[in-house]
Amino acid sequence: MSTRDIRTSKDPDLAGSYAAIQRSAQSARDIAIRTNTAIIVAVDGKPVRITAAELIKIRELESSTPTPHIPSL
Repeated sequence: MSTRDIRTSKDPDLAGSYAAIQRSAQSARDIAIRTNTAIIVAVDGKPVRITAAELIKIRELESSTPTPHIPSL
């Protein structure tokens, strides 16, 4: 099975779906923090529960760490 990056697809809808998934994940994290609930994510194919408190800590770490520049394709 090929593991090409979906963002390089010639289909603009498929290529744009990556950004949509990222926005959806961010929205889920925001809602979990606002409602003080946990989210479940897959890590190495296994379900992992992340609490709202953990999400807040992760967000604080990410905001204090510079993000690498990803060149546009």
